[in-house]
Amino acid sequence: MAEHSVTTRQGKIIADPPLARLLFSDTRFAIVWTVIRVLLGLSWIDAATHKLSSPGWMETGEALKGFWTNAIQIPAQGRPPIAFDWYRSFIQSLIDSGSYVWFAKLIAIGELMVGIALVIGAFVGIAAFFGAFMNWNFIMAGAASTNGLLGIAAILLVLAWKIAGYYGADYYLLRYLGTPWQTKSPPDEVVEGTPAIKLA
Repeated sequence: MAEHSVTTRQGKIIADPPLARLLFSDTRFAIVWTVIRVLLGLSWIDAATHKLSSPGWMETGEALKGFWTNAIQIPAQGRPPIAFDWYRSFIQSLIDSGSYVWFAKLIAIGELMVGIALVIGAFVGIAAFFGAFMNWNFIMAGAASTNGLLGIAAILLVLAWKIAGYYGADYYLLRYLGTPWQTKSPPDEVVEGTPAIKLA
């Protein structure tokens, strides 16, 4: 089986398989990621809206405290909502320190910001990463619900970050800001003496 690679001054870069390039790098597939990111973004905005209008989230934090308290309780029979002792201890420390007051606001505002960024297509990869991180924490706290599915969608958006915001703000943001690893040479330019090679 042939392996396609490009030799650079830093080493050998192995090319992605055609399917990965189509799914995560080809702008023809951008419309699919646009639909996914907008739907995911709307779900985050919907979740945030309920919290932002609730005093239990935005004033006292009692709503989050109740959720955490239920998550750390170990029932007489069966498994506790939080399966890992270290995570249960972490949540317990947040309850003991009263962190739920400010953490509840952070969650509500974070959900809103992730949702807005995904809907408008701004820094999709970063927004999706933080969305997936929240999904992971909700799952760790025993709230499965739709978090697994939403987390998978977010991870896929992270992989497709180059084209997921192509029909959105990233079309302009990524062109204007560039990326830290870009050089002054066009990406397709072959450096003299280091041509693309095909290894058998």
